[in-house]
Amino acid sequence: MTVQKVEYKGWKDCYRISNGEVELIVTGDVGPRVIRYAFVGGHNIFKEFPDQLGKSGEKTFEPRGGDRVWMAPEDPIASWAPDNVPVTVQITPTGVIAREPVEPLTHLQKEIEVSLAPTGTQVTVSHRITNRGLFTIEFAPWALTQMAQGGMVISGFPPRGTHDQALAATNPLTMWAYTNLADPRWKFTRKYLTLRQDPHVSDAQKLGLFNPNTWAAYLLNGEMFVKRTTADPHATYPDFGCSFETFTNDQFLEVETLGPLAKVAPGKTVQLVEHWGLFKNVNLKAITDDELDRTILPLVDSVDVNQ
Repeated sequence: MTVQKVEYKGWKDCYRISNGEVELIVTGDVGPRVIRYAFVGGHNIFKEFPDQLGKSGEKTFEPRGGDRVWMAPEDPIASWAPDNVPVTVQITPTGVIAREPVEPLTHLQKEIEVSLAPTGTQVTVSHRITNRGLFTIEFAPWALTQMAQGGMVISGFPPRGTHDQALAATNPLTMWAYTNLADPRWKFTRKYLTLRQDPHVSDAQKLGLFNPNTWAAYLLNGEMFVKRTTADPHATYPDFGCSFETFTNDQFLEVETLGPLAKVAPGKTVQLVEHWGLFKNVNLKAITDDELDRTILPLVDSVDVNQ
C-alpha cells in the first residue's frame, strides 16, 4: 500500500493511495474531498466536473465531484459553505487524513480520513466535523458521493414481513417537494428502490429512507461501487429520520448517508464512518427481488462494516 503526492488534472497537490488493485485520489488544493476511486488504470466511477478541476479560490461552493462531507439538515448558506482552499494532508500507515481550515462562515472544521485495505478494494472513510465556534450547535454529519453519469443506484429497505407478523411501521420514506414517484427513473420492488441517472433529463429527483443497515450500490458499465454504514434506530436523524438519501439530475447522481443529529459543543467532533467496495463484471439482468438478491446483495454483504 503506497501513498504518493501527485498532480491530478491541474491540481498540483493531490495524494494517490493505492494497494495495486484500486486507487484513490484525495485533493490537497481544495477539500477535504476524495475525487477519484477506481481500479488502477480504470475509469473513475465518481463524477468529475471538467471545468472545475484544477481550480481553487472560488468565492462560492463548487460541486467538483467525488466524495465530501457536509452538515445536515441542508441549509442554503451553512451547508453550502465553500471548500475551495488548501487542506492539511497527513499521511497515515493506511492512507491519509485531509483537514480543512476552520470555515469562517460556520466555524466548523471538516476532515476526511481514508484508510485502504492492504489487498482487495475495501476502503474505510471517516467523515468528521468539529465545532470550532463558541456555542453549541445541532447538526448531523452528512457524506455525499457524486457518481458519474449513466448509472443506477440501488438501496435496500429494512427486512420485509407480512401484515400478520409486522403491524408496526418499520421505516420512513421521505419525499421533497420536487419528488415525483411517477418519474420513470425510479423503480421499486418489494425489497429495493432504484434510481437511474439520465444525462438527458434535467428534472431533479430525491428520496430518503432509514435503514439500520444503511447501504447503496451504484452500477455503471459493469462496475459497482458500494458504500455501507450502520444507523442507530434509537437516535434522531435529519429529514424526518433519514440515514440514506439519493439525488439525481442530468449532471450526476448522488449517494448520501447521514449520521444522527447531535448537539455539538465547542471543541467536540461528530463522525460518520462509511465502508466502500468496488466490483468488476457485475451483470444485472433485471430489476427484480430475485435478481437483486442474487447479483447485488452478496457483493454488498462482502463489504465489512467492522473493518
